[in-house]
Amino acid sequence: MNVTREQVIEVLSTIFDPEIPVNIWELGFIYDIKIDGDGIVYILMTLTAPNCPVAESLPVEVKTKVSAIEGVKGVSLRLTFDPPWDFDKMSEAAKVELGLDF
Repeated sequence: MNVTREQVIEVLSTIFDPEIPVNIWELGFIYDIKIDGDGIVYILMTLTAPNCPVAESLPVEVKTKVSAIEGVKGVSLRLTFDPPWDFDKMSEAAKVELGLDF
C-alpha cells in the first residue's frame, strides 16, 4: 500500500502541543512532508522556540504516530528553527480557535 500525504496529515492533525489547544498541522509546525517510493516519510518540522518544553517529546510522538501508518517503512524527521515559527504559519482555523483572527 502506498502512503499518501493526506494520510500523514491526518495523523499529524491528531498531535497537539500540550501548551496550545491546536494540532501541530494547523499550528504550522510542519514545514514539509515528502514520501519516497519505498515508504519512507521525510518530515521537516519546527516548534515555537528551541527551548520549547516539548522539544524532546513532540518529535518523538510525530515519528511514532507516523510510523504506525500502514505502508510506512520509516520516518526521517528533521527539526529546524530556520525559518523561525511565527503566527503567520498558523492556519486561519487555528488563529480563530486561539482568538488571533486579526
